[in-house]
Order: sequence, then structure tokens, then C-alpha cells
Amino acid sequence: MKLKIAILLLLTNLISAQIKGVVKDSITGKPISFVNIWVENENIAATTEEDGTFVINTTSKSQKLFFSALGFEKKSVKLAEASMVSLKPISYELQEINILKKLETKQIEIGKTASGIYQAFDNGPKIDVKFFPYKPSYKKTKFIKQLRFQTDSKVENATVKIHFYSVDSLGSPGKELLKKDLIITVKKGVNNSRVNISERNLILPKNGLYVGFEKLNIESNKEGKSYYPFILYSREERDFAYTFTGGKWHKEIRLANEDSLTKFRVFEPAINLILSN
Repeated sequence: MKLKIAILLLLTNLISAQIKGVVKDSITGKPISFVNIWVENENIAATTEEDGTFVINTTSKSQKLFFSALGFEKKSVKLAEASMVSLKPISYELQEINILKKLETKQIEIGKTASGIYQAFDNGPKIDVKFFPYKPSYKKTKFIKQLRFQTDSKVENATVKIHFYSVDSLGSPGKELLKKDLIITVKKGVNNSRVNISERNLILPKNGLYVGFEKLNIESNKEGKSYYPFILYSREERDFAYTFTGGKWHKEIRLANEDSLTKFRVFEPAINLILSN
């Protein structure tokens, strides 16, 4: 009986390994909070706490961890070397400062959906995005003034990270448009949040952009086995959908053997943008 228990414990350790570590700035040595960490090719992720520490469970010691944080170069690290990770800050070239003239006398809201039916569910460790195409009618309201989204949370003052991505040459999510993390705090319960981001000086690009959210897997966001807040989703008819998981983007499209007459529907975050002049 003791032999069976010993074998079971050994197999459990082989199947699952817990990796603990800390992420720091390679120049200052200061810890980096809210770093995005992914296990290579797996739907397993973690987020560093405010003190830079993290814990992540994986099923293999032969894989790598991917580390990503705004303002720092991305890094791939072997699991055995992840106890202490240093990220190198990105050096931005000084550019001529342009004073943006904002009137803010008119605004429009884009991203509204026809269904008006929203669902809240645990999307797991991944980043889902919503595509906002550019229209000529937006010419006079090109500045992104506010972000509006709906959440459901069992945790008071839960935090979520919002991403803005450019569109690359293939139409996929490209570079981050922000140079500093946009961390938003939401209240407990079901809420409709409006966040003013005009100070970020974002302009809707003429090839559109992607807006997505990243759930922060930190202890202050945890209730039971889930991390909050949940972002509400709507089920919409789209040509494609993108999700970031396992350290890379994945594109969801209609399969070749699917009925072409059947509407291809995907769940996308219920996120709207308010544009201003």
C-alpha cells in the first residue's frame, strides 16, 4: 500500500510542476508588476504580483515561459531558469512633440452591436480582442476619448489590463499602441464602466485597431478558483476572431467543411469606444 502511495506521489510530481519566480528590471533591479507570463504552446498563464513575484503550474519541464510587459523587451526563458527573470527596458527615440488640438465638442460611440444580449463567463488565461474598423465618417472625431465595457465581478476593486493593438500587414493584431499599462479597477457586481483615456492621445488608425482585455491572475483578483472580473461578451457574426494564448495569436475562421449558409458567429468582448474631435 505504501509503495502504491509513493508511486502516485511520484507520478503527480512528474505530471505537474509549480514554478515560482520574480521578474525585475534589468537596469534598476526593481520588480515589475503585472507582467504577462505564458507557458509555451499551452493555455496556461500567470501574472506577476505588485512585488514582481509569480507562481505558475505546468505539465512539462522541457518547455519555456514567455514574458511580456509594456515598456520592456519580450523574453523567452527555460522553466529551469525562471526563478529570477530580468527584462530589458525598451529605449524609445525622442521624437518631436506635437501638441494635439482637441476641441471635444462632439463625440460618437462605436462598437455597438445589434443583439444587445451579453454573457459573462470565465474566458480562461487568454486575451480576446475586438476589431474596430475605420470609417471615413470618423474623420472629424478621430481621437479615442473613452472606453466603455461591461463586467461581472465577485471581487471588490478587481483590476483588468486593457490593450490597444495596431493592425499588421496580414490584418492581425500587431504592435501595442500604448507605451504604459492601462490598468482599470472595477466594482463588485455587474457594472457598465466608462474610462476616460484622452490623456493617452490615441487616434483611431485608418486601417483600424484591435482592443482587448487581459485578466490579471493575481491573488487580489481571485475568488474560489476563478480570477475576476469577467468581461461580458456578445455573440456576433464575424469573418474571423483572434485570441492570444500560449505566447502567440490564434485566428478562428470558418472551417472549409462547414456549411457556407450557416452564420459564423464568435464571442467577442462587449467593448465600445467613444470618439471625439
